[in-house]
Amino acid sequence: MKIAELSNPVTSAWFRDQGLRLDASPYVSGALKVKKLLERLPETVPLASLTVGHNGGIFNGPMFRRVYLTDPKHSVPFLGTKDMMAADLTGLPRLRKADAESAALAYLKLKPGMTLISCSGFNAGRRAYVRPDMAGVWSSQDTLKVEPDPEKIKSGYLYAFLLSQFGEALVRGSVYGSAVKHIEPHHITGLPVPRFSERVETEIHELVEKSAALRARHQAELVAATKDFFDSTGLSELNELQWHQQERDLGFEVANLSSFSLRALNFAPRAQRLIEMLGSVPGQRLGEICLGGHLGSGVRFKRVDSDPENGVQLVGQRQGFWLRPEGRWISPSHAPRGIFAEDETVMIAAQGTLGENEVFCRPIFVTGEWLNYAYTQHFLRVVSGTPDIPGAYLFAFFRSEAAFRVLRSLSVGGKQQDIHEALRAAIPIPIAPPEDRDRIATTVRSAYQCRDRADVLEDKALALLTKAVEEAAG
Repeated sequence: MKIAELSNPVTSAWFRDQGLRLDASPYVSGALKVKKLLERLPETVPLASLTVGHNGGIFNGPMFRRVYLTDPKHSVPFLGTKDMMAADLTGLPRLRKADAESAALAYLKLKPGMTLISCSGFNAGRRAYVRPDMAGVWSSQDTLKVEPDPEKIKSGYLYAFLLSQFGEALVRGSVYGSAVKHIEPHHITGLPVPRFSERVETEIHELVEKSAALRARHQAELVAATKDFFDSTGLSELNELQWHQQERDLGFEVANLSSFSLRALNFAPRAQRLIEMLGSVPGQRLGEICLGGHLGSGVRFKRVDSDPENGVQLVGQRQGFWLRPEGRWISPSHAPRGIFAEDETVMIAAQGTLGENEVFCRPIFVTGEWLNYAYTQHFLRVVSGTPDIPGAYLFAFFRSEAAFRVLRSLSVGGKQQDIHEALRAAIPIPIAPPEDRDRIATTVRSAYQCRDRADVLEDKALALLTKAVEEAAG
């Protein structure tokens, strides 16, 4: 629960400044405190004076009936409020192209350099930068788009301000609503944006742009590694897997059942054909590869909350797929060692439901800076015990559509699904020649080095902006 600071009490003048709003959000979020701080700066200008485009450059969109398709020829990638935080945009849902390009929705097409703000739902107020590889993606009406005018402000600088602690307080202070939070374009048009010298703003902008380019490179290299995986193992056709264009799994028979499973999904013909294809080339079973490593879920433990100085950030299934997780901080001294991951662990979201856009059976890769996080028991940990089959190589496979469909077919459970313990160990993993394996693993490692470097540059941009504001405010 947030409370007002006794050293900075809410005054009646604040109510007038906020249009006599009586909900607590603008007063305890720090928004008023930040506004008073920014008033001490030599120059601030309203956000709306720095934007250009539809509705003045700050807009969301109309509610509309969404028709999803799977054929890339007739659809476009579609970004929702959860997806805008994702590091890997490969599996985005696809909106019907005819609808997206219509006059009613065409302006929802993203442009690199825009800032996105989630404007509806529990997590209203989160921000993201439209990086180069997001060009050609459409966004939902639940996302505010802020399009900077390049003749008035640099896009990276504006994003850095909105992402900073100052922008955070101002944007969060604009949220209204109880059960379902909302922000409307007119709520943020007057946000005060500080202006500094051309040198300072350009330096911050260039750091943000370099960070965005590295994140785009991260995405491109992962896609290239997965393609290389199937090309190198003689299964190039799996790079263009048209799952929904195949005949549905209706009315099939299964012989020679065992006590492992009686669930029809575990024997679905489409998935079985995939498993047969994977097993038709040289390879090993996943369980064999993980002998001496690990193939199982994490440990269950009691969460004891801690402050960031003495704790570790706990990453769950949802936050694990974000660019930067926002998990709770827990005390590592009150948790078992199994909360951490070994280098090059493939973490697969192993509890969830079978919705097409759910993270259940999607993987993340733990290396670099992400080794500092703790992870919940809901991830299936895949750790290679075979030195010449590294985790980076395995990840190139598990992030593919083919692996996703195979894992989904191994589901067990009721409402909350899990991945069958015996069947997952039997997944055939194609093994490419040694030089190909090394190349694929190197590409994946390079992608994650780009991601870590992108975070460093973004943090540096925020630090420069914070320093500029604090020095100008005296």
